[in-house]
Amino acid sequence: MHTDTERCVRAVQSKDARFDGWFFTAVLTTRIYCRPSCPVVPPKPENMTFYPSAAACQQAGFRACKRCRPDTSPGSPEWNQRADLVARAMRLIADGTVDREGVPGLAARLGYSTRQIERQLLAELGAGPLALARAQRAQTARLLIETTALPMAEIAFAAGFSSIRTFNDTVREVFALTPSELRNRRPRTTVLTPGALTLRLPFRAPLNPDNLFGHLAATAVPGVEEWRAGAYRRTLRLPYGHGIVSLTPQSDHIACRLTLSDLRDLPVAISRCRRMLDLDADPVAVDDQLRTDPVLAPLVDKAPGRRVPRTVDEAEFAVRAVLGQQVSTAAARTHAARLVTAHGDPVDDPEGGLTHLFPSPEALAAVNPESLAMPHTRRTTFTTLISQLADGTLHLGVESDWAETRTRLLSLPGFGPWTADVIAMRALGDPDAFLPTDLGIRRAAQELGLPSTPAALTARAAAWRPWRAYAVQYLWATDNHPINFLPV
Repeated sequence: MHTDTERCVRAVQSKDARFDGWFFTAVLTTRIYCRPSCPVVPPKPENMTFYPSAAACQQAGFRACKRCRPDTSPGSPEWNQRADLVARAMRLIADGTVDREGVPGLAARLGYSTRQIERQLLAELGAGPLALARAQRAQTARLLIETTALPMAEIAFAAGFSSIRTFNDTVREVFALTPSELRNRRPRTTVLTPGALTLRLPFRAPLNPDNLFGHLAATAVPGVEEWRAGAYRRTLRLPYGHGIVSLTPQSDHIACRLTLSDLRDLPVAISRCRRMLDLDADPVAVDDQLRTDPVLAPLVDKAPGRRVPRTVDEAEFAVRAVLGQQVSTAAARTHAARLVTAHGDPVDDPEGGLTHLFPSPEALAAVNPESLAMPHTRRTTFTTLISQLADGTLHLGVESDWAETRTRLLSLPGFGPWTADVIAMRALGDPDAFLPTDLGIRRAAQELGLPSTPAALTARAAAWRPWRAYAVQYLWATDNHPINFLPV
């Protein structure tokens, strides 16, 4: 979008927050960059230039605006609605792959050379993987400076910097303030809780929290997830340790409270929580497309901004999808809770009732199949999935190719279209995944006068593309989301 100068200028002049994260405005006279909704008086059009990423602005020598804080914009929805190389690379960078494994590790995950990755990212985003990771480190550093009382040296290494000098230079260059000056600008009302981080997760309005948090709460696995005092809470298995997150919906943001065993996991935890809540979606684009269908239009108008509830752990969700085949939600939760108690890693949660991390595929691979209270055929499905996840034959991650992974899932015993598509929708993040065989979808279709057979409904849903996963959320809502009987 950043190449459409006229459209970008209109968005800046109208201070349209819907475009925050889509592009960044760099002001040639002041050498600062802003989000489109910056509250200051818009600069003259001839003094504006536009970039697709904060990293590109920083590479061009612009510093972040102190008023609108463009580094805290919602992420571009492009990376969650596309399955090409650049989008997959951006999801991996947000998940901290470059900081942990370097650019060669990023390239290996994607199956391309480092040169190909760098060339494509530079062409589309104006910055390579190192610059994009550096911009993310700067934002992590700012969060830690403003929300904790940690010494600057600890913050530097927790944010992923290799030295304190690099940390100081980067913060000064990006924000035009030293780390100490950033901390001194913190509001005096800020309450710092030892061991906990409190931050705001922005999103593009509108956001309807009912289906999002309602589904997460209804399917919560005891010990791993809970709904407590108006917040969804769960444990997180992270690259360097573990964490506990509490997420509370507010009118203009999601209040996030994080407790981490290792602060180096902060950017990954934030990225996974945003992904689980689908906060980088563009609800206006989604809802406008779905409104073109006269049957869906009233549903969208009644409760706009529905999101797709996703996951913080793709392998965990795949396991839970198999546990939920052809049983009630309560039974699926019971099966999962037994596995958690027996094979999950225990955690301490003084603020609530969380007790374990969900078991890793490696831990579940040691489970005696005879101990699983499920039919033989589903036991085979479960053990085959676990075996392939544990040995790396099957990998589910943010970088997964949606079509290829779906094909591989369908080749597993006991995996039908529903199981493969629900994993594609909620674990892999495919915005166009569709569930025409789902009982709730078929009930809703029949009630609304839509075709109720899978083939006919799929043909009708072609007009909803590429947002059929969001259409599923609106259809489920008409039947109170009956998740008591899940097909294979």
